[in-house]
Amino acid sequence: MLIILYGLIFLLLIYGLYRCQRSGLTLGRQVLIALVVGVLYGAGLQALHGADSPIIKDTLAWVGVVGSGYVSLLQMIVMPLIMVSILGAIARLNDARALGRISLSVLAMLMITVAISAAIGIGIAHLFGLTAQGLADNAQAFARGQALVAKAGQLGDQSVPQMLVSFIPSNPFAALTGASPTAIISVVIFSAFLGGAALMLRRDEPEAGERLMAGIQLVQAWILRLVRIVIRLTPYGVMALMVHMVAVSHWQQILELVRFLVASYVGLALILVVHAVFLLLSGISPKRFFGRAWPVLSFAFTSRSSAASIPLSIETQTERMGIAPAIANFAATFGSTIGQNGCAGLYPAMLATMIAPTVGIDPMTPSFFFTLVGVVAVSSFGIAGVGGGATFAAIVVLSTMNLPLALAGVLIAIEPLIDMGRTAVNVNGAMTAGAVSSRWLDMTRKVEED
Repeated sequence: MLIILYGLIFLLLIYGLYRCQRSGLTLGRQVLIALVVGVLYGAGLQALHGADSPIIKDTLAWVGVVGSGYVSLLQMIVMPLIMVSILGAIARLNDARALGRISLSVLAMLMITVAISAAIGIGIAHLFGLTAQGLADNAQAFARGQALVAKAGQLGDQSVPQMLVSFIPSNPFAALTGASPTAIISVVIFSAFLGGAALMLRRDEPEAGERLMAGIQLVQAWILRLVRIVIRLTPYGVMALMVHMVAVSHWQQILELVRFLVASYVGLALILVVHAVFLLLSGISPKRFFGRAWPVLSFAFTSRSSAASIPLSIETQTERMGIAPAIANFAATFGSTIGQNGCAGLYPAMLATMIAPTVGIDPMTPSFFFTLVGVVAVSSFGIAGVGGGATFAAIVVLSTMNLPLALAGVLIAIEPLIDMGRTAVNVNGAMTAGAVSSRWLDMTRKVEED
């Protein structure tokens, strides 16, 4: 009866969000309301029954139909959206050379910001005096560390040339299924080649090229309509995800690692400041940028998935920020797997700085500092844009630096809370790369004020 009651209350909350949506509130305000309501409802459930209660578990199974279902819907449209959007954006370019400028500009911004994020991670870990000394005695942490060691063995050693070759899709249809961590990059490359072929066809056979362009535009409009249908469900998904996160969090374990949690969010805040500086230097108002990016960042925070945030990111960049479609698509897709400022920049650098003293290395020596920043930047290629991508990044960085993996298990209790902030920063870094690149290349159009 309690599960039924809690389910009915959740349905009433969904109805309340629906009424807010019908009243004409902006998406950003709807998401904010959903986030607050989700936190309060999740906290209420835990206060009544405890995080490990069977009643909580069964209630969240039904709440998860909305939360996990929404994330699955977004993941469903990611690959089709990437393919048709990049194909259409490239096919509409009048100058094929613009494609090279766009991709280089976006990648340069992502690599610069991830390197800065790594440096911030090292500095924050040192400033807060974080260290992994003595943590190997924690049984739960040790078990987590052993799992990391096993995962590292499964990943195997992969050189940079091998990693670059893995981006090229030998079977584009397999890449469209998202079967590998680098599938998104593979789809981008395949779509870029198709777009280039469309440009050549328009040049050599104008009549056939125009028919092809009409077909591409039709499919693109179709997919974008699907995207808008799914995006309208964002407040409901955010509320359900927040209910789940708050209701099952073990706050006692979190308090034991509160210093690392605080240090991580200080580092993430500094990265956002770096993004704001780049925006200012490019003549973009950070206040207006963050205001328009808010719904995307809120969803990234609650879903912990950069890849699932791609549709929201692309639409926000093109419709609300005036960023050129080609740039928005490259920024959102590349940013979900390359140069993730939070997961592939800050986190591995902090972890390596914490672990280095356990093997007698001073992390603040110039040789270690610059080597770590370089390793983090290079290894940020291909990090999966889903929950757990930071673990993959940590494995690669720690293995490359010859640091023990087992001690990385110390963060098991607060991993979800940190990952929420990291994912939001990842997505913001991608959107910043798009906004700055669009301004650098003079491809930004004016949009209506909010």
